[in-house]
Amino acid sequence: MKSQEMNGKKDIFTPKDIKSVIKDYTLVTLGVLLVTIGVYFFKFPNNFAIGGVTGLAMILSNAFNGAISSGTIVLVVNILLLIIGYLVLGRKFGNRTLYGSLLFSLSLNLLEILVPMSGPITDEPLLELAFAVIFPALGSAILFNIGASTGGTDIVAMLLRKYTHLDIGRSLLITDFILTLAGFTVFSVKTVLMSILGLLIKSTLVDSIIENLNLNKYFTIITKNPDQICDYILNHIHRSATVFDGKGAFTQEDRKIVITVMSRSQAVQLRNHIKKVDPGAFILITNTSEIIGKGFRA
Repeated sequence: MKSQEMNGKKDIFTPKDIKSVIKDYTLVTLGVLLVTIGVYFFKFPNNFAIGGVTGLAMILSNAFNGAISSGTIVLVVNILLLIIGYLVLGRKFGNRTLYGSLLFSLSLNLLEILVPMSGPITDEPLLELAFAVIFPALGSAILFNIGASTGGTDIVAMLLRKYTHLDIGRSLLITDFILTLAGFTVFSVKTVLMSILGLLIKSTLVDSIIENLNLNKYFTIITKNPDQICDYILNHIHRSATVFDGKGAFTQEDRKIVITVMSRSQAVQLRNHIKKVDPGAFILITNTSEIIGKGFRA
């Protein structure tokens, strides 16, 4: 156990806290590497200005005839936006995003040295666009889901989400659309139109991936044996439940209604258990990804 003094208050770090931090930063690393692969190997070589600081970096780098590398521009702009992120979104977000943006910028600069790209990997622009969207969308979704980002306009998107309550996909679309349109000043119409297509797909894909990452099962169980079901939920699945009285509209028989929420794998266990202890139970199982409360999102 480790303690440290900060602002006159004592913060206690338990093994559970340390494990959580390690998990978070492992996910940040994975997310950043996915974004880096999509950006460097598919986005940069094809000039897909799909918004973001990387899109701005490509536009400026081409405007200066390559005198300044895209990786360098990304690093400078990220530093400026990180300062804003720290001030507005807090230290926890700032620390993760600082790590993510530095790793992202350094990875791009390192790849420019180790694996210089003179052109696209293939001669199929649509195929390259697909990978230029899928990798960053998956990486960004992992980052946003734990309150981190690679910096850049992701910070602007998270500011928009905080103050307007827009979902992250729409926030990204708004912040990146203007930068994508700016590509008309440097790139061909075909390239910019494909970039706009990629931007639209990415904004939708990010929301879809985040929703699936957070997907849980919401149970409404109408049963005669609530005690056995609740005991299994509490002691085997280690979740909680709420029980209240109900009465059948047709039979007028008294029943108990149990409601609970759990992960998909836990849901399979509970469903099988209910079949054993109360085959006549009526079960409604609904997908849900927005759960706020203890054990889920704060």
